[in-house]
Amino acid sequence: MAVPLNSVSTVTNPSPENARNSCGFLTHIPKFLPFFQNRSISRNLASSHLSPALKEQVPVASKGSIFTLPNWRSGKNDPRNKELRLYDAFLYLEYMVGKGHQPDKINATQLLYDLCNCNKLRKAARVMEMMVSSGTIPDAASYTFLVNNLCKRGNVGHAMQLVDKMEEYGYPTNTVTYNSLIRGLCMRGNLRKSLQFVEKLIQKGLVPNAYTYSILLEASYKEKGVNEAMLLLDNIIAKGGKPNLVSYNVLLTGLCKEGRIDEAKQFFRNLPSKGFNPNVVSYNILLRSLCFEGRWEEANEFLAEMVGEDRSPSIVTYNILISSLALHGKTDHALKILDEMYFEEQFKPIAASYNPIIARLCKDRKVDAVVKCLDQMLERHCSPNEGTYNSIAVLCEEGMVHEAFSILQALRIKQSTSSHDFYRAVISGLCRKGNTYAAFQLLYDMTAHEFTPDSYTYSSLIRGLCLEKMLVAAVDVFYIMEENGYRPDVDNFNALLLGLCKSRRTDLSLKVFEDMISKGYMPNEITYTILVEGIIHEERKELASVVLKELHLKEVISRNTVERLAMQYELEDMLV
Repeated sequence: MAVPLNSVSTVTNPSPENARNSCGFLTHIPKFLPFFQNRSISRNLASSHLSPALKEQVPVASKGSIFTLPNWRSGKNDPRNKELRLYDAFLYLEYMVGKGHQPDKINATQLLYDLCNCNKLRKAARVMEMMVSSGTIPDAASYTFLVNNLCKRGNVGHAMQLVDKMEEYGYPTNTVTYNSLIRGLCMRGNLRKSLQFVEKLIQKGLVPNAYTYSILLEASYKEKGVNEAMLLLDNIIAKGGKPNLVSYNVLLTGLCKEGRIDEAKQFFRNLPSKGFNPNVVSYNILLRSLCFEGRWEEANEFLAEMVGEDRSPSIVTYNILISSLALHGKTDHALKILDEMYFEEQFKPIAASYNPIIARLCKDRKVDAVVKCLDQMLERHCSPNEGTYNSIAVLCEEGMVHEAFSILQALRIKQSTSSHDFYRAVISGLCRKGNTYAAFQLLYDMTAHEFTPDSYTYSSLIRGLCLEKMLVAAVDVFYIMEENGYRPDVDNFNALLLGLCKSRRTDLSLKVFEDMISKGYMPNEITYTILVEGIIHEERKELASVVLKELHLKEVISRNTVERLAMQYELEDMLV
């Protein structure tokens, strides 16, 4: 394991004074403790059985009849109620399919999409399985959508398991589906396994396409450097592969990311000799590097060349110019480009167009200019996003926390958004971007204005602290929660365990798990899966296999999960 266990405090012996190393993370927020006091935390407790209202909807029908699901999209727009209605629809589907009935295809497909959009990927995969087992053949688009979403969220094992099951059902799998799996493996830093997987596909008769090669090239330059990626491209071509311009743009990106801009320019100029003319993406890749380096004259030369159908400036081009100008403090010039976009009606500015300007104005402490810029955004029907909240949070770095909160509060009122949903989105958005300190600073003001943190908010804070490697502070959040009368739930513990395991502190996560059990908390299958994956990432596959077998024998982890983990991590001797 990475570090001796006694170097970090556990839940049973927290150390608030060491929470942000020498900076004293929690001690910098003296009003942090009161926001936990005397606050009831709202929880969504969904029954594991059909509700009485849903039981009334169960039709008396012959076996095999087609049924429709209750409308989970109607009713109040409160996200918590929506989630419960969605869960009810899922339970109803499970009940009816179990009775031998067949769901309406359009209905069930929409449920699958909505579950994916709510990050309920296990349930979405289950919907797909139930559709197929009941005789409803899902369309290729929904199948690919689910596989792609599983891979994007890091659930490659689930995706591989789903593909295997669909193949067992005789459902055809194509290169597009397999590309999602390859990208998923590459995202996890597993280029070697991705290349082996491609070889297996070729043996099965599937032909990799240019997109497959682009995925592999991107993974190669990220893992091994652009020179290795170029060797891989030569190898692909030697074996008869046919990369396209996208593949060369990937290598162009690699050169720019390594700071080899002059080589990138030469590579760009040589593209026609390889049979490809640069397109707008090629130009944007170079422009980004030139502009952020402040090489404006060279950037202008390339901009002047951007004429023609395939190379005309896009909204991405404009956003590159705006963000680089803002970075260099040229906000007036950046705002002029925004006006040009809007009034010429060629492109509608989006949040990503405004956010760099807002961030720079906040860094320059120009509060009035920030408010004016946000007002313009709303007037032009441009909705703020997580990037906007993180841009406003730059004021916190400048010691202007109350000003930042006032701006956010005004933004919420102008958008007529409920305080709970808005503030929860702000906190989670800040934490996802590694801006957790600002999230804590703003949280006191939010709670003073009747915002009650819920389980999701606490989990966001814990994940954010772990993301920033502030493991002691993440553990101390549990201490503070319990001291102030809030009993953490299993999702909060899972967030902490996952964060610790991702930080290669599986030793500490196991101690937290022991404490979780001793205090009477009930772990779920996700808890055990996190711990097994943590052991695997510590390069202890043999131990992980032993633990996984034991968990399966104790019936706390399903065979499906065992198969998924064995497939994803190539665990040997996992026949249980």
